[in-house]
Amino acid sequence: MNQLFQRKSVADCENDIAERGGLKRTLTKWHLAALGIGATIGAGIFATTGTAIVGDPLRPGAGPAIIFSFLLTALACGFAALCYAEFASMVPIAGSAYTYAYASLGELVAWIIGWDLIIEYAVGNIGVAIGWSGHFRVLLEHLGISLPAWLATDYRTAFEAAANVASGATDSSMAYLASAVSEAPRIGSLPIIFNLPAFLVVMALTWLLVVGIRESANANKAMVILKIGIILFFIAVGAFLIEPSNWTNPATGGFAPNGFAGISAGAAIIFFSYIGFDAVSTAAEEAENPARDMPFGIIVSLVVCTVLYIALAIVMTGIAPWPTLGTPEPMLTALEHAQGPPMLLNASSFIVALGAVIAMGSVLLVFQMGQPRIFFSMARDGLLPPVFSKVHPKYKTPHVGTILTGIFVGGFAAIANIAEVVDLTNIGTLFAFVLVSLGVIVLRYKEPDRVRPFRVPWVPITPLISIVACLYLMFQLPWVTWVRFGLWLAAGLVIYFLYSMRHSRLRRKA
Repeated sequence: MNQLFQRKSVADCENDIAERGGLKRTLTKWHLAALGIGATIGAGIFATTGTAIVGDPLRPGAGPAIIFSFLLTALACGFAALCYAEFASMVPIAGSAYTYAYASLGELVAWIIGWDLIIEYAVGNIGVAIGWSGHFRVLLEHLGISLPAWLATDYRTAFEAAANVASGATDSSMAYLASAVSEAPRIGSLPIIFNLPAFLVVMALTWLLVVGIRESANANKAMVILKIGIILFFIAVGAFLIEPSNWTNPATGGFAPNGFAGISAGAAIIFFSYIGFDAVSTAAEEAENPARDMPFGIIVSLVVCTVLYIALAIVMTGIAPWPTLGTPEPMLTALEHAQGPPMLLNASSFIVALGAVIAMGSVLLVFQMGQPRIFFSMARDGLLPPVFSKVHPKYKTPHVGTILTGIFVGGFAAIANIAEVVDLTNIGTLFAFVLVSLGVIVLRYKEPDRVRPFRVPWVPITPLISIVACLYLMFQLPWVTWVRFGLWLAAGLVIYFLYSMRHSRLRRKA
């Protein structure tokens, strides 16, 4: 049991880089802040906010009080961000929460959190790719290009839409998705349905990430600037279209139609909008001055995104009745129901669709960057096969892990349903936040004299608040999500005891 919880000290982590070489340090604090914003503003705000506002069969909606859901989630993430900042400045090594857990809680916990992070990055990115594809299809329609439905959706969505149309639904979007079943080419009786745009965008970004981290970071920075400008445009236009009665209409339940229960459920759903800030920590080994720049990048990205999210929520619920916003494209839906000049609304809809494509593209880029670096760190420790720790001789990137991650994400994005991955991503990320916060407390006890360029204030109170807040949000998720999460962790433990425990470099040294 002692060996299962043997820690890899911070000094061992530093020695690994000195002995075996590391990744190229090229990222400034503004690159890191842009990476955090790029990973955070994306599929969550553009796709899941509608469900958080309106609710679903398992959870009540927050209504216009969604702004308090954003504040509640930001509070939980804020305390967790402080814990991430302390570790990232002290252990500037690729691997994010996995590396921090190895240094504080031991190998078994490190493996669990590394396996768990696959849910956050790879599985989460499947959902982002699917959301990107939907908005890309809408953007093409604005340009007069119609993509066949069987090339732009998945089996579950197509057959559910076909069933709804057969029962009398007349929604144009529903009819389009249902056409995939009737119009798709077939192999025997099986229709060929897959999400081609989702697959292609993942493959393109995988190639970019193999070429180089600085090129990828510069591309991300350009996308971040563009999408922030487009979001500010939506806020500016929407501010003139707000009808205050949409916030307080008693016919729709008023400002908080489901009280704190709706606000809490909304916070658990829109947590998907915040999962990107910790992606900054995966680039710690490529930061020019990690002790100074990592805390800056993590905290600045979280603050900027929270301000933009609240402003967007105020505008969305102000320009349209909140019960109409429960779609995968709530901002576009809000513009459809807004009262204003048709030419302005059509132009705004096009710009928002373009902004969503750019926003989700940058999220895909950053998450595709993060997952291979976690694999890289785990393979360097012997917990995964050594192929994942190979570095390209020219580009100095973990190219094998990047390519394999791209194939995994792109393949599943072509066939999966977004509803199946968002909740799983949320619970996996919240679990990682809990372990990182616990790790700060443990390492303060284990290594109190270690130099900490950034220190979490009021330890252990601050990490404990982070733990409680994250656990609270986890318990707002449906029970089926807990079942899936438990099965995922069980599969990871089987791999650990069959392979990782036998190949651990730390265990061999011991």
